[in-house]
Amino acid sequence: MDGMRGVAYGAVRGLSKALVATVFVAGTAAAETLEIVALGDSLTAGYGLPEGDGFVPQLQAWLDAQGIDARVVNAGVSGDTTAGGRARLDWALSDDTDAVIVALGGNDLLRGLPPEVSRENLDAILTEVSVARGLPAMLVGLEAPGNYGPEFKAAFDSIYADLSTQYDAILQASFLSPLVAELNMAEARNRFMQADGIHPNRDGVGVVVRALGPKVAELAARARGE
Repeated sequence: MDGMRGVAYGAVRGLSKALVATVFVAGTAAAETLEIVALGDSLTAGYGLPEGDGFVPQLQAWLDAQGIDARVVNAGVSGDTTAGGRARLDWALSDDTDAVIVALGGNDLLRGLPPEVSRENLDAILTEVSVARGLPAMLVGLEAPGNYGPEFKAAFDSIYADLSTQYDAILQASFLSPLVAELNMAEARNRFMQADGIHPNRDGVGVVVRALGPKVAELAARARGE
């Protein structure tokens, strides 16, 4: 094929999507659009918000504005626990998946599930994502409330930092912490939360996305082998 040249880049990833391929269109190399799966619960799914205002659509808009060629797949299921996310992981991911955001644990907290159960499930998810499939991951946690006691809180809060180190996952310690970065809890609740006091409103999601966006950009760069 005389006269055709291309530059291939990306990293081999076992039996999953083997590399970030280079394709040729009229002799020009063009990179594939990355697929980033956001595995989560109602915070990911966009509970209580009009279509387009939730976490995934706003994150997609942020990535587009940054010129990052990636498509975010909404694999958020309201009410899902870490066990639920673990159970549906195989069908949430596909051979086209390039990276995964894991944002689970809130419903474990609401149900008061033992932290060791949450840790075991998240460990299993990251084993499948990072070890078995060789995909880069981002782990998004939550902070346990104090009403469960100091031992519970310490055990739960340590899960995300420990697992992110173990699996070399990008860490966002708390999904909701950006909301109180510049405001106290009462002000943040009034300004950024829905009436249930659990889920962020449109503006709150925007604050979260602006804080998490650069880390998702880093995740995309890892998926491209950069």
